[in-house]
Amino acid sequence: MQPILKFGLTAAFAAAVFAGCVTTDTAFTRVAPGIWRGVLELEKYSVPVRDKDTIFTLKEQFQEGELPFNFEVKYLDDERFYIEIINGTERIRCDSIQYGRDRSQARDTFNIFFPEYASYIHAAVRGNAMQGEWVVTTKDKYRIPFYAHAGRTYRFTSLNEKPMADLSGEWAVQFGIDTEKPEKAIGEFRHSGNHLEGTFRTETGDYRFLEGTVQGRKFWLSCFDGAHAYRFAGNIQPDGSLQGEFRSGTHYRTLWSGRRDPNFRLADPDSLSVLKPGAPPIEFSKTTPEGKTLTFPGPAFDGKIKIFTVMGTWCPNCRDEQQFLVEFLEKNPALADKITVVGFAFERHKDSTAANAHLQTYKRKMGIPFDLVYAGKADKQEAEKLFPALSRVMAFPTMLVLDKQNRVRRVHTGFDGPATSRFEDFKKDFEALMKQLAEE
Repeated sequence: MQPILKFGLTAAFAAAVFAGCVTTDTAFTRVAPGIWRGVLELEKYSVPVRDKDTIFTLKEQFQEGELPFNFEVKYLDDERFYIEIINGTERIRCDSIQYGRDRSQARDTFNIFFPEYASYIHAAVRGNAMQGEWVVTTKDKYRIPFYAHAGRTYRFTSLNEKPMADLSGEWAVQFGIDTEKPEKAIGEFRHSGNHLEGTFRTETGDYRFLEGTVQGRKFWLSCFDGAHAYRFAGNIQPDGSLQGEFRSGTHYRTLWSGRRDPNFRLADPDSLSVLKPGAPPIEFSKTTPEGKTLTFPGPAFDGKIKIFTVMGTWCPNCRDEQQFLVEFLEKNPALADKITVVGFAFERHKDSTAANAHLQTYKRKMGIPFDLVYAGKADKQEAEKLFPALSRVMAFPTMLVLDKQNRVRRVHTGFDGPATSRFEDFKKDFEALMKQLAEE
């Protein structure tokens, strides 16, 4: 099981959401403890939440336009509680919760905040059901209807139709087969009975912890963590191959296919972005949200191993990379003294003031001991302007490793996080490189 991720609530963020709408209520016990089944409605249905089970359970218990996930409500005492969002083996602890009352409608309300991602769930609560929406504040009018029922431990369905095939193992996948430029990926699945878990690795990152079910020739996987909402649907074909659809929230959908191919490979992440021939040296001068100026080259970096990460707080793979760096520095204090890390954040906020304020919240909640700087809007071309020595920046995150003499020794594109089979190998390789550079 992965480490629990803790989310906090900033006063400014909470005030912005609740202004003139909700007053705080201490009656937290109105939210039923235990496992809940939550659903994001990618396609809106005009069916009251109280009727959804009776209408939609005749066959599959969910609609093709829905993205289900599970969470658990846990009480610390008679009033205080938190929730854990469940995605396979990952549990994400969310402490940023307010339970209140909407005076205009005389309804109890339940609010779950994800400050690191500037998003939240707002829902009215009635007994063992809640209904509302998931809101991403950095996207214009991005709201997805949400509902949930207590006591529903299944994710997609409680049916147990015998699977047509065992999907365990690796699959050679093409995303975007309905486009001119399909994207390569490797599906990593663990299949037991009707239960399915896994992820997809691409050359720019992974889709983190996915969980779902296999029913006959059909299967589904989903993930929700406050930052992104993924749902994969698929069919097992007569020849054993896979065909399916991928949806990311309400803004993106594409078709994909998969097949067994032991010779299928993704490109080496250290080869996708390289230094241009005769490239100029890495240089920058940036100011942190706290007002400190970072100038490179400069005395603060002399004699240090430098790790510069191109990232964004909206990016789950970037979060995994930042978490890895935090833990690596904590576990290797001798090496940490010889390493300087700077995160260059390319953000979706509309202005630098909002972006810098958000970076301070992100840094505090993540427990990041190194500097983050606002580098521009969330755009790969903007990142290429900051580092013109690179042939390209094709993904968030991208990690640059420089030695004590300021020579670029590695450019690593994307990040295979803890949901993938490659994470342990990456950790060992990274530690070996740091030890080598420290001794040079």
